[in-house]
Amino acid sequence: MSHGGKLAARALREAGVGAIFTLSGGHVMPIYDGALDEGIPVIDVRHEQAAVHAADAYSRLNPGRIGCAVLTAGPGVTDGVTGIANAWRANSPLLVIGGQGPFSNLRRGSLQEMDHVSMIRPISKWADACYQTDRIPEYVEMAVRAAVSGMPGPAFLEIPMDVLMGPASLDEARFPTVRTTPPMVFPDPADVAAAVEVLAGAERPILLGGTGVKWSRGGPALTRFAEATRMPVYLNGMGRGMLRADNPQFFNRTRREAMQGCDVFVLAGAPLDFRLRFGASVPADATIIQLDMEAGLIGQNRSADVAVVGNLGASLDQMTALAGTTGAGLDFSAWSGELREREDELAAALEEQVTSDESPVDPLRFAAEIRDFIDEDTILIGDGGDIVAQSSKVIPVLRENAWMDPGPLGTLGVGMPFALAAQHSFPDRRVLIIYGDGAFGLNGFEYDTAVRFDLPIVGIMGNDAAWGQMLRPQVGLYGADRKVAVDLAETRYDRVVEALGGHGEYCERPDEIRPALERAFASGKPALVNVKIRKDEGIPKGSTYV
Repeated sequence: MSHGGKLAARALREAGVGAIFTLSGGHVMPIYDGALDEGIPVIDVRHEQAAVHAADAYSRLNPGRIGCAVLTAGPGVTDGVTGIANAWRANSPLLVIGGQGPFSNLRRGSLQEMDHVSMIRPISKWADACYQTDRIPEYVEMAVRAAVSGMPGPAFLEIPMDVLMGPASLDEARFPTVRTTPPMVFPDPADVAAAVEVLAGAERPILLGGTGVKWSRGGPALTRFAEATRMPVYLNGMGRGMLRADNPQFFNRTRREAMQGCDVFVLAGAPLDFRLRFGASVPADATIIQLDMEAGLIGQNRSADVAVVGNLGASLDQMTALAGTTGAGLDFSAWSGELREREDELAAALEEQVTSDESPVDPLRFAAEIRDFIDEDTILIGDGGDIVAQSSKVIPVLRENAWMDPGPLGTLGVGMPFALAAQHSFPDRRVLIIYGDGAFGLNGFEYDTAVRFDLPIVGIMGNDAAWGQMLRPQVGLYGADRKVAVDLAETRYDRVVEALGGHGEYCERPDEIRPALERAFASGKPALVNVKIRKDEGIPKGSTYV
């Protein structure tokens, strides 16, 4: 006879789980034992939040496979809540398995016992508990199915320790087929026709592609649509990279102006949330065509004039095909040309900062050094506030899976956890984290994990010894003598990484950055390049708040 942990591990292997991210805990030890038999790597981190972030990143980087975090009971699960919430807002499918005290002692006050399921339910697509050992594989399948279906998100499965330790037979247990790629849902042809009809009468349409395009695997379809119509395309969320940065139809500097001037706004897999002022960024007289994976996602904050529900790739391909067969003649080259001229003007306006030789380093020069160093095989991860926002003005997302950030919850601390999953998944690709010095403090000790697992991840930090994104508006609104809780010490974080067994570099001048990056990657160790950047107070040129 075997035990429940081996059933769980076999079910995870059949679900395509390529790694378990965890922090060692007694309630979930049987799963580790099973993972050894199934050949599933167990990557143990220093904080459960990091385990869930890593599982989130694993799903983002490995389409058709699901990330998995295993957390011990009580504080193990509560420590993972932030990671679950971040995945929920970012629409990342992942499976979190939580331990629990013995079912036989339920409600008696076992060590670390608490009602995890009720706590997790509001921030997950599915949350439940399994109380029968032989049904563990069934519950794993239910959880995975919920996580990946429709608009994806996290699923949480609680398994009490006596259920995991209970006797089981691998030969007699039922292992349901686990589908990690849901069936493709095609849109209603009438809705597709209505969308093409609107575009046929448009003069200044734009398309904003978001996270739904990624989970629909819609990048190729988006490219075909953009090239067939010559429509300007902007990207946000996990949509970044779904249209290559060198595609003539990709735009990123003129979004606000283009939205204000558009007559048709095609919203593809992106919500009308705070990033679009809850719909107010789109002119009141503009026609909205909204494409999304589920009907429940259509019309949030502002009604859509045309709704196309289904897989985003299928919807875009059907629109492209119909426009071609009906002679709609969709060609928005002139409008794209106007916006391209404006994009070039805005890029030129940044040139002074991008080429600045000042010391401490101008944040945009910091970003330019990264831009000039990376290639399309580099996986970039943004973990910070103002430094990441400013870097995004300069650094292109070259292709799919070349950029990750927390998503709309704005969770700091994702840097090294995301990087652990990225380097584990792609050992031959360079993984580079863009850090703010504040963000480093949340999960910086995961450098220890990278060292232990020989993952040569490199971070580059824009260090202004402040919570810069909070410092600037606080001083701007209330005055320099009223700033509170925004200043940090001028810490040599590079030496912290060295003490953990990694490689450290420190830079004060912009011409030092590239050689430091080259040495960091050449070291073959987890590394941090700590760059002293200009500390602006108030609202400076180039700030996020301008």
